[in-house]
Amino acid sequence: MDELKVDAQRARGAFAVDAVSQRARAAVKAAWWTATGSLARSLTQPTKGEQARRFAPKSGPTVKTSLRQAYLEAFEKDARDVAAGLYPAADDGPVRPSASLREAADFIADAFEVDQRRRRGDGVEARNEDNGRAYPNYYRQNFHYQSGGWFTAESARRYEAQVEALFSGTAGAMRRRGLSLLARHWRGRDHRDAKILDAACGSGAFLKDLKATFPRAAIAGLDLSAAYLAEARKRAGIGAIQANVEALPFAESSLDAVTCVYLFHELPPRVRPVVAASLARVLKPGGVLVFVDSIQPVDTPDLARLLEAFPVYFHEPYYGTYAETDLPALFAEAGLRVIGEDRAFLTKALLLEKPKT
Repeated sequence: MDELKVDAQRARGAFAVDAVSQRARAAVKAAWWTATGSLARSLTQPTKGEQARRFAPKSGPTVKTSLRQAYLEAFEKDARDVAAGLYPAADDGPVRPSASLREAADFIADAFEVDQRRRRGDGVEARNEDNGRAYPNYYRQNFHYQSGGWFTAESARRYEAQVEALFSGTAGAMRRRGLSLLARHWRGRDHRDAKILDAACGSGAFLKDLKATFPRAAIAGLDLSAAYLAEARKRAGIGAIQANVEALPFAESSLDAVTCVYLFHELPPRVRPVVAASLARVLKPGGVLVFVDSIQPVDTPDLARLLEAFPVYFHEPYYGTYAETDLPALFAEAGLRVIGEDRAFLTKALLLEKPKT
């Protein structure tokens, strides 16, 4: 018994050290990406174009104190979860100066291309890509006006820098709200028989977090983009499958958990129920879906104008309908019920369970 107490004390001490490390890294990361994003915006001035003149907000001004509080809370929740032993301290900040400088320089150089695309109002340039297979028309767009759409290795390599600069270093911390929900739900469970799929895994940042948190589980990523899958395999060191989330290539009731991060706001309204049903179909009874995506105006009215501006400046053609979607009702139609929820800054996470029959 005394040995168990000593082991527990050692574990708590290690987690506390990890939490301090997490806070320190988060501070460096926030400063780095805030500066990088600010420099890119000052050079391109995206709020000076036609979009700004057309933008007619319906909501009141963003409450800056609420924005600042939500921003800081994202980092604090992340550090608290590390201290609680839910997942290890992340290494997603700028660690190697030379690599970080190259990444930032590449992002800033491409920001001029993005700005030109924004000024032209060209969000479908990627449809001209000869990418060798049939893709849904809604997928063949330059979401965020990014160069290459989802189809080039350069876009896949650059994606993490883009989102971190956009959200001032909070992208990883926001995504991990979903990881927190899953880790709490499975605390004490033997993960050696667990099967987890990260659907629409993109360039693999969340996939890497899953692997670090559940190293004994069988984990795979899935995405429609060959370029992003190649980046995900390199980043996470995990097998990944090229397929459409609308029709997952897994047997019914075969997976213990599915994670889905930042996908639904980029789906047309008619496709969302199809994807929700596809995700629910592959879950075992008692299995869970980890859903992570943008907050909605109903969640934080103080930030509603900021959410209105997002699709205007970043070519998100389906975001407006996403913002009004009743997510619990959408997933209830697919047979899933909400059993957990969390938020951080501009992201919210839901934990949804497929009831046991």
